[in-house]
Amino acid sequence: MPVQVILHENLDNLGKVGDVVKVKDGYARNFLIPNGLAALASKRNIAELAHQTRAAEAKRGKIKAEAEKFAKAVEAAKIVLPRQVGEGDKLFGSVTSMDIESALRTLGIAISKKQIVLPEPIKTLGMHEVPVKVHPEVTVTLRVNVTKADAAT
Repeated sequence: MPVQVILHENLDNLGKVGDVVKVKDGYARNFLIPNGLAALASKRNIAELAHQTRAAEAKRGKIKAEAEKFAKAVEAAKIVLPRQVGEGDKLFGSVTSMDIESALRTLGIAISKKQIVLPEPIKTLGMHEVPVKVHPEVTVTLRVNVTKADAAT
């Protein structure tokens, strides 16, 4: 006789965490429940699952809102990176995500170089738009200006 259970883990051929699925009584009683993979779908357990889902959703929304606020600070940042150039205004090297990260840190914006989506290092002078992923759902464009360094420095 089938019984309903709430899955605590993702199971191939059965469902994802939080799904309420019907399985055979013996499968639930002898395997899923003793191994902590599922719980019986009683009214209490379903209500608890709904509460946990709402709490997790609220937390995700709060984190995303904070990320959007942080993204505005990143977008407003003005990054100017002076670099040595040779003949024909060719850079002696390149600007990497590590350079951009350290420039942001000097402005008081703590960000990881892994969040800076730079497909390849910047090798030319001028204004460049660099995407920065501050949250899985929030990406912002940072404007980086690469300029000539003074010959005196």
